[in-house]
Amino acid sequence: MPEAMFWGTGRRKASTARVRIIKGDGKILVNDRPFDEYFPIPLTRKIILQPLTVTETVGKFDIRANIAGGGSTGQAGAFRHGIARALVKFNEEFRSLLRKNGLLTRDPRMKERKKYGLKKARKRPQFSKR
Repeated sequence: MPEAMFWGTGRRKASTARVRIIKGDGKILVNDRPFDEYFPIPLTRKIILQPLTVTETVGKFDIRANIAGGGSTGQAGAFRHGIARALVKFNEEFRSLLRKNGLLTRDPRMKERKKYGLKKARKRPQFSKR
């Protein structure tokens, strides 16, 4: 009988991460690449592993993720969100712990749209009195 697989979808900024976890020995693959290769910055890796650290399940799950859209920071946030959601599906008792640490809340901050007459969302052209 195959092992149970738990899914979680995480989002942040323009990024979406589809994460699935299976009981295993801690292998993490992102878009079919090793975790350390896909996220070379140690701080980013620490952010991603927060849900596992909080629930004390580091090294107990094999994680596979498909991540699309956005940049590295948004992708890291989406991955973290997806892992947290998948852990809740695995064990409902993790919900309060993850919620208390703010890992189940989707970060609502998005890029502000550009306005006409301005160079960016808020940057104005240089003012000239004469």
